Amino acid sequence: MGLNPPPTLETAESDNLLDYLRHNAGTAIKMRKAVRNYCMALLMIEAGLRVGELVSLRVQDLYFNREPVRNIIIKPHMTKNKVEHSIPVSQRLSEALRVFFDIWWLKYETPEQEFAFPSGKTDRPITTRQVEKIICAAGWKVLGHPVHPHVLRHTFASRLMRVTNSSTVQQMLGHKSLSSTQIYCHPNEDDKRQAIDSASRPSENHQTEKPVKHDLPQPVEPERPGPQPASPSAFPHVSRW
Repeated sequence: MGLNPPPTLETAESDNLLDYLRHNAGTAIKMRKAVRNYCMALLMIEAGLRVGELVSLRVQDLYFNREPVRNIIIKPHMTKNKVEHSIPVSQRLSEALRVFFDIWWLKYETPEQEFAFPSGKTDRPITTRQVEKIICAAGWKVLGHPVHPHVLRHTFASRLMRVTNSSTVQQMLGHKSLSSTQIYCHPNEDDKRQAIDSASRPSENHQTEKPVKHDLPQPVEPERPGPQPASPSAFPHVSRW
């Protein structure tokens, strides 16, 4: 019996979750935390980071010369399996990192060695437990059920698997074994819906083509012989003159 596929979020679910985290602000302090929380969620759902890797990030892992990096390098000491891996930064994530840097780190002259995501009250990094509480609470509020941070990583991996090969996904997730990556070879509800829509959609030919009329050959009547001239011997009693 095969293993059950890992839980993932559909596109609309992840978008709603991210929108809530981004706009859940009121006071200046809440707005500051909302920027941080949104950026943390994006790093998990668009870069596939584990929550332990997320809280280990330093500012220099996300910025170079005060610009967002193009690739995030997760070093061996930051991962549970000691495998270094690199993940390209999406456009949306790059923009979120820029806003996060401007709000949290721009006022510092040399913040490179600081933890990227402080807890807010101290210079210590936010804890994995705090990240779990933030994401789970957002899930309850938006989706009606808790969402563990690892579900965001599962979602990232499953989406990648639909657009590239297993080896590429393995490298970006930092898996030692390809078998760990292959659990993401499964359809989700988005895939099933798209398959049904594609299968039931009439083709263009079906919609526009008119039935072809086939001209069948008409039966040809056999030629009838015309009247033949009578020979003289046929009328013995009629004079030729």
